Amino acid sequence: MANSKLIVVEGAQGAGKTTITDYLRHSIKYTNLYRLSGTADSTKAGLAKAKEMYEDLLDYTKKLENKSINMLFDRTFFSEENYCRLGKKEYSFTEVYNDLLEEFSKLDFDIYYITIYLSDESLFEKRLIRDGKAVIDYAKFTAENSIKQQREYLKMADEIKQKYKEINVVNIANDGDLEEAKTKLKQILKF
Repeated sequence: MANSKLIVVEGAQGAGKTTITDYLRHSIKYTNLYRLSGTADSTKAGLAKAKEMYEDLLDYTKKLENKSINMLFDRTFFSEENYCRLGKKEYSFTEVYNDLLEEFSKLDFDIYYITIYLSDESLFEKRLIRDGKAVIDYAKFTAENSIKQQREYLKMADEIKQKYKEINVVNIANDGDLEEAKTKLKQILKF
């Protein structure tokens, strides 16, 4: 029986994942935060790299079942699927994604899949200004791209919710008062 949480936070660039995951990391005892960026290889060879990386990640996660350690992920294989659905990669990740999702759903954790989103999509314009932050060329996003990405994440959340009852699927709007989002997360995650 699960004695720890597995929390995955996804969302478009500019939605506030870093702020939310930092908050959760420091608010929930015994929580390790993992920030993933996926593979930069968008060619078909990247598919094999991504598959191996995320299978190894699930194996690692499985080793931490029932150790009273919470695991918090800022992006994981869901991002890879999102990017592929949006045509950012030369390959389809869907078959691998479905296999990974099936294994993910069977992990012995209280599993939470959280999508951070902006209900007012016009806010992406302001949120994507990265003054003072390092921005790598391949990580540059426009408001239009973030909106497309967000819509796909919300669609994916609906798909997961319909298919996997053992995964707690939560969508949190993060365009209002940050304290509001924090309060909702406290209620949902029970900390």
